[in-house]
This record gives sequence, structure tokens and C-alpha cells, in this order.
Amino acid sequence: MSKKGKEKNTANKAKHSRLMKQKANKLKSEKLQRKERLKAIIKKANEPNNTINDN
Repeated sequence: MSKKGKEKNTANKAKHSRLMKQKANKLKSEKLQRKERLKAIIKKANEPNNTINDN
């Protein structure tokens, strides 16, 4: 027989899954931002106008 009334821990499970999704999204966005910054640095370093003269 199924239980009657409100389900146990429904609010906690929903809160936990929401927080875990937030954490995953934060990590994903930080990783993407880091990748973009590195691409910009590499692009700037590879430009021909930014070469260092060895005089």
C-alpha cells in the first residue's frame, strides 16, 4: 500500500537538485570563460605586430 499524505523529503530533494545544478552550471561557465581568456591571449601573442625585437 502506498503512503498517504505529503511525501517525505520532497522539499529537500528539490532544493538539493537545484543547488547541484547551480554548481554544475557555475563550473561549466567558469571553464568556458577560462577557455575564452586563453584563446584571446594566444590570439594576441600570435599577432605579427606584437613580436619582440632582439636588438
